[in-house]
Amino acid sequence: MMLSAFGDEISQDLAEQLALLRDLNISGLELRRAWNVNVLHMTETQIAEVRRLCEEYGIIVSCIGSPIGKSPLAAPIETELHNLRRILEIAGQLGTRRVRIFSFYPPDTSSNAQVDQHVPEVVDRLRALCALAAEFDALLLLENEREVVGDTPERCLRLMQEIDHPALGFIWDPANFVQVGVAGQVDRWWDALGPHTAYVHVKDARLDTGQVKAAGEGDGQMLELIRRLKDRGYDGVFALEPHLAEAAHSHGFTGPDGMRYATARLRALLAEAGMTEA
Repeated sequence: MMLSAFGDEISQDLAEQLALLRDLNISGLELRRAWNVNVLHMTETQIAEVRRLCEEYGIIVSCIGSPIGKSPLAAPIETELHNLRRILEIAGQLGTRRVRIFSFYPPDTSSNAQVDQHVPEVVDRLRALCALAAEFDALLLLENEREVVGDTPERCLRLMQEIDHPALGFIWDPANFVQVGVAGQVDRWWDALGPHTAYVHVKDARLDTGQVKAAGEGDGQMLELIRRLKDRGYDGVFALEPHLAEAAHSHGFTGPDGMRYATARLRALLAEAGMTEA
């Protein structure tokens, strides 16, 4: 098991991101933004600089925090396939096969019933993305983001079961489930979603306010999730995405001190659950 973190939660300067990760003994970087540029739009020169700096600081890119699937269902799938191909090329250059994706914004979120009808269309779209990922021997990781089709545990499970593709795994994000009103998420959903879970985003939130909190300080059952993962023999990644200073639509920010605090909170839970870092 290893720790990783979204570097742009620390700073927009990549060297500052990596310096703090090294100081915190976090070995992985979730590459989403650097120098105020989304990873999808980085030039070849910028990608080469990411690779150089990661080598200098001794940090690996554990996952590409891509924006793929964080787009309307009405948008052409060809656009997402084009963007995913670029992301997969970047992932290969940076030595990772993991790419975070989403499950598209429905046209109407006024009721769950209206969102449910879009599951088949999302299944078709994600299958197309998986087929492309398979060409690159990549693993797409589907995050349970708020307001996309796969936001509730019920729809996340439907997507994973109906797609059933070796190039697709599930990211369990406790805060995102809390923010769509899921109480007792691990107690209620581990048996169903646990077998699909291939990655964990570490942030928590409160059911009463939706406020994002550090691990263990909200209603996301973070400690229980870690215990279940330990019992399963999980040897994957815990990716810190604290959002402690800002939790915006397409990004979050925590700052250096917040990242230090969030890391300490996670390590305390890992120790309590008896999980050790590699």
